[in-house]
Amino acid sequence: MKKFINQAEDFIPQMLEGIYLAHPDRFRCVNDDPHCLASAHPVSGKVGIVTGGGSGHLPLFLGYVGEGMLDGCAIGDVFQSPSPEQILAVTQAVDGGAGVLYLYGNYNGDIFNFDMAAEMAAMESDVRTATVVVADDSAGAVAGEGVTTRRGVAGIFFVYKCAGAAAARMDDLAAVRRIAQKAADSVRTLGVALSPCIVPRIGKPGFHLGDNEMEIGMGIHGESGIRRGPQLNAEQIVEELMSWLLADSPCQQGDEVAVLINGLGATPLEELYLMYRHVNQILADSNLRVFRVWVGEFATAMEMTGMSISLMPVDEELKVLLNAGVDTPMFRQFPA
Repeated sequence: MKKFINQAEDFIPQMLEGIYLAHPDRFRCVNDDPHCLASAHPVSGKVGIVTGGGSGHLPLFLGYVGEGMLDGCAIGDVFQSPSPEQILAVTQAVDGGAGVLYLYGNYNGDIFNFDMAAEMAAMESDVRTATVVVADDSAGAVAGEGVTTRRGVAGIFFVYKCAGAAAARMDDLAAVRRIAQKAADSVRTLGVALSPCIVPRIGKPGFHLGDNEMEIGMGIHGESGIRRGPQLNAEQIVEELMSWLLADSPCQQGDEVAVLINGLGATPLEELYLMYRHVNQILADSNLRVFRVWVGEFATAMEMTGMSISLMPVDEELKVLLNAGVDTPMFRQFPA
């Protein structure tokens, strides 16, 4: 393991301390627990949006707390869920009187802890909550195991974006939840890994890929994917990913689609743009029009080498929300 760390057990606390020091005007620490982060600029009367999950995925999750996206985040250790008490603390901190939407990925630990936090919020604080669980990973469905096995991966970015824009224009809780669910139902993601990542407390790779191997559909914690085999060239990889994605996606010929090309932590931007070149060609050949594309690191897996493609068909409602402005420390967008 070669990382810029001190002691492995101090990795997340010291990382969080650095984030608060770097962005004192953006983030506030809730109840002196650095794992409980809220926007420094709460808006009274606005629906609060709270997310959370394990560390190791920056800018997911806490990097999207800010104007036009999220209001708070409960963050766990690397690849570990935050506790119900931490989620509750963030919920109480961001509640502006209009209720709080829980928006997170489809992982058992997160589901259990967010559900418990919702019960605690209702009993202890009389805070109204609603929940949308994002399960955009096509690998679960393609494997024939049903929607409940889909993981929440990079496509949650689109759900954050749409729900955040709806909350920013002061939609009520029911409307924000409807929009979040609409986006979550539409987005599909599939990725490929070329190398593993290392959790600091473990100190060795969580899985192994041969020098000339790749794995299609691997999860962002190293969960097994659809198939492992010899590494193909970039166009062949894109063709395989897009074949699975288009078979699973609700996209119809003639639709406009939002596209996310996401790096998993150790893939150069040059390679991501090279991959998008062929994605764009395949979409055109499939009679799908690109509404807008985002290329970069949006949901990583420590230093895993790999990338994912997310597709979401868009109508006029979603287009307006995707085009809205955002100002967070780790993602900014001018309104279109």
